[in-house]
Amino acid sequence: MALSSWRDGWRRVLAAPAVAVGVFALTFVLALPLAIALRGEIRSHLGGSLAAGAVADGVDANWWQEFSAQATGLGTSFSPTILGFAATLDNVSSVLDGQAEIAPIGGALALYLAGWAFLSGGIIDRYARQRPTRTHGFFAASGVYFFRFLRLALVAGLIYWWLFAWVHPWLFDEQFVDLTRGMAIERTALLVRVAFYAIFGTLVVLANIVFDYTKVRIVVEDRLSVLGTLMAATRFVRQHPRQVLALYAFNSLVFGSVLALWALVAPGAGGAGFSMWATFAVAQVYILARLMLKLQFMASQTALFQANLAHAAYPAAPMPVWPESPAAEAIGRP
Repeated sequence: MALSSWRDGWRRVLAAPAVAVGVFALTFVLALPLAIALRGEIRSHLGGSLAAGAVADGVDANWWQEFSAQATGLGTSFSPTILGFAATLDNVSSVLDGQAEIAPIGGALALYLAGWAFLSGGIIDRYARQRPTRTHGFFAASGVYFFRFLRLALVAGLIYWWLFAWVHPWLFDEQFVDLTRGMAIERTALLVRVAFYAIFGTLVVLANIVFDYTKVRIVVEDRLSVLGTLMAATRFVRQHPRQVLALYAFNSLVFGSVLALWALVAPGAGGAGFSMWATFAVAQVYILARLMLKLQFMASQTALFQANLAHAAYPAAPMPVWPESPAAEAIGRP
């Protein structure tokens, strides 16, 4: 059933291309102000210097080092780790090591998460119904589930805070230090650290799975209680562990394949003109692929839940319409 739900998820994603375009637009719009601000900092630092021409033609390591030494705020993010696949590795490392983002990026990330919290209800509703809901239906569903998803986000935030603020330091600052204090072989210490990464990653993944199915149950069953739905989602995962984990493994395998392909084709630092725009285009294709995979996670998990609990073709809530049907006004007429 996991494989059929995985295939069904892709069918639902490809049947609603407007959803993918919308989430890509959200990502681009929120990233654009940061890019413009960073461009302003770089332009201000270069001014009319001779280095400006060298930087325009390609990477100038001496200037980059000088800029990084005096950069503050958003400018500190302009480092070699933003190039190609290094940016992906840096993001993964930041998550596993619990590193906080700088304020401007953290603010944009908060807006991005709020945008996803709003759109997720409409996205899952569209995938659950398996038919077009039009613009008014999509945003009506997004509005209906937004505040429920916000309450869920508060609960999820507390869980993730506990994982990163307490479990992560306990594993890596206490247990790892105690276990490796007397080790003389670096390889053994590395294996211990990898094992702790696996333990911590498993806890994060399990929490993520439960929260994903909580969202699905909120929409498909039109549930109002977030805590009640969270417990129901936990029961669903506990009762169908093989299917849930197999589906997550299918999606993770595709995601890993995309990362491997990106590692092979990710462009490095280029020059101006066509090379610059080609690099930008390739990066945008990768971002779009990642967003499609995120939507696939949502669609396939919705398909798996509906297939197991006899909601195969419908959610509990009625189709949102705008304006409201005139039949409602006719009910009280003689």
